[in-house]
Amino acid sequence: MANRLNVSVSGERGLAASPTDIAHKRRSWLRGDMALAVLVLLPSIIAVAIFIYGFIGWTFYISTVDWKSVVVDYTFVGLKNWSRMVHDRRFHADLRNLVFYAIGFMGQCIVFGFILASLLDQKIKGEAFFRTLFIFPFAVSGIVTGVAWRWLMQPTTGINLIFAKIGLGWFQPQWFASVDYGIWAVTIAAAWQFTGYVMALYLAGLRGIPNELREAAAIDGAETWAIYRFIIIPLLMPVTFTAIVLTGMNSIRVFDLVAAIGGSGAGNAIDTLALNMFQTTFGANRFALGAAIGAFMLLLAIFLVVPYLMSMQRETER
Repeated sequence: MANRLNVSVSGERGLAASPTDIAHKRRSWLRGDMALAVLVLLPSIIAVAIFIYGFIGWTFYISTVDWKSVVVDYTFVGLKNWSRMVHDRRFHADLRNLVFYAIGFMGQCIVFGFILASLLDQKIKGEAFFRTLFIFPFAVSGIVTGVAWRWLMQPTTGINLIFAKIGLGWFQPQWFASVDYGIWAVTIAAAWQFTGYVMALYLAGLRGIPNELREAAAIDGAETWAIYRFIIIPLLMPVTFTAIVLTGMNSIRVFDLVAAIGGSGAGNAIDTLALNMFQTTFGANRFALGAAIGAFMLLLAIFLVVPYLMSMQRETER
């Protein structure tokens, strides 16, 4: 009996990991391919940590100091700049424009992007040509797009001139120059540029849906609308969520397009947070207030990015 106890105890001790083995296991993940991967990624990790997250932290810090001229002043003032930003009438106009721009821009991109993708998914003749044609505006810079659409939306030229030539002279909108709907006009130019990219996302999602599902639904008597409503659209919800995040981020940070079209416009009709931040920081030299606007934009972006990352994590776990 004693020999058996000794054997069992020694066996248990043999199964228990010694401190040396534990330390060896902790260091083993830094060997081989893992060590090479860490070595290759380390410069990028350091660069991202400094030039992205470091500068984000610096922006939030500057928003709490009294730097309001070309003379650097790091005197801590707390949330004074944030309070000044919140009570600024231009900031209120920017928030209103952000809501209108997001609704118009996101709605056009998602609706027309889905329609174009559905048409191309029918295996039409010349699909490659139309696919390239639709996505080509995405390759054009925001400045070029803004300059082109600024001419197209001039009250006396461009689109209005076409309306006059075809007998619609009574319809002469002011487009981006209008105080009431100027920001809605800007969304047309923005959607023209970005819809092709959303179309590509939806087209990839449509091509990933098995044809067996559609054929089975058609055999059961489902019409085209029912197939899209109960099969295709629900299966494309992850793509739609991605499109919402991308278009929402674009709505928050839009700058070059608006700057090229007409600046802030009459009565800040087409003003945006990014344009306000740029002019406040580098035009008026109110660096702390500009940093507060930039930090506010970052907080808005977090509300879009965090749910998206959480959904991606859930998809990965599945």
